[in-house]
Amino acid sequence: MSLRTIIPLILLVFVPISIAAEQLHWGGTAVFVTSALAIVPLSIWLTTATEKIAVVTGPTFGGLINAVFSNATELIIALTALRAGLVDIVEASITGSIIGALLLLLGLGLLTGGLRYKEQEFKPILARVNGSSMTLAAVAIALPTLVINTSRMVNVSSIRSLSLITAGVLIVVYGLTLLFSLKTHSFLYDIGISEEPILEPGADAPAKGMRRLLLWLSVLLASTIAIAVESELFVGVIEQETSRLGLTPLFTGVILLPLISDVAGYVLVVRLSMKNQMDLAVATVTGDSLLIALFVAPMLVILSIFVGPEQMNLTFPRPLIVAMFLTVILAAMVAGDGRSNWYKGVQLIMIYLIMGMMLYFIPTA
Repeated sequence: MSLRTIIPLILLVFVPISIAAEQLHWGGTAVFVTSALAIVPLSIWLTTATEKIAVVTGPTFGGLINAVFSNATELIIALTALRAGLVDIVEASITGSIIGALLLLLGLGLLTGGLRYKEQEFKPILARVNGSSMTLAAVAIALPTLVINTSRMVNVSSIRSLSLITAGVLIVVYGLTLLFSLKTHSFLYDIGISEEPILEPGADAPAKGMRRLLLWLSVLLASTIAIAVESELFVGVIEQETSRLGLTPLFTGVILLPLISDVAGYVLVVRLSMKNQMDLAVATVTGDSLLIALFVAPMLVILSIFVGPEQMNLTFPRPLIVAMFLTVILAAMVAGDGRSNWYKGVQLIMIYLIMGMMLYFIPTA
């Protein structure tokens, strides 16, 4: 077994420990720490299962599976938080996931790859295409907030309606993005390098493929259920514990939640960068941010009507809107020339740290 398989297996021990901590009343801190640690390996296994299923089912259906499930952990945690009424934390986590992907995740990829290779190259067309889509998404997400801050006549029902309409448009745009990337212009995205062994032709090849598919579907289902259970434990104590640590809902949503829920993405991008697969690493980062902006965020708006005590709206604190736009612009500037080195990675990480400090010292959202 490789080290990247052994570590997630070892960390799975925190799943029963976190459940025991909650049932035996070990305290909020124990539940908070153990459930967060339990989510990490479950997220890795869910992402691994998604990748394996994508390999077995082929590029088109596999690409669709990847597009839908690659951020399943974030969606599950956010839905659990919405059900608990933590709308402010969920809203902050949307922009936090985008900022984290384009600054910290991309920065770590450029840094780790740059430490091994003097200079790396990737297709600039990918960065430009996804960058334009990301700009569109950022504008759409910011519009309800801009309306609130520029018009005193807008009431709560109007904001809710505007958020729902915007959410519907974003989902349509995401569907068109999938059509563009998986069908009409798939040649632009033909960069994946499968690590799955190709089946030798023979009578038992279909049976092997089906067994492998059933295995990874079982892993996907089990990981999803376990993440849902751990999310209940984590969200149940998050307000109490972060308040005790002096963390605001804004900082918790922007920094803490994305770091916990997307560990698998960080592992994947660093691994790809160190293998000099920068096309795939950059595509993973930009695809991750697009999925949050065009699918996860609008789905949360729609689903909040059914699962939460109140509807979530696409309204964000002004510092987050500014930070998101700056992030999109900076990421486009860094990735626009198709070349990367460790210094570009350091620049992105430093900007992320500065933004994190800014959010830490903002007292209220």
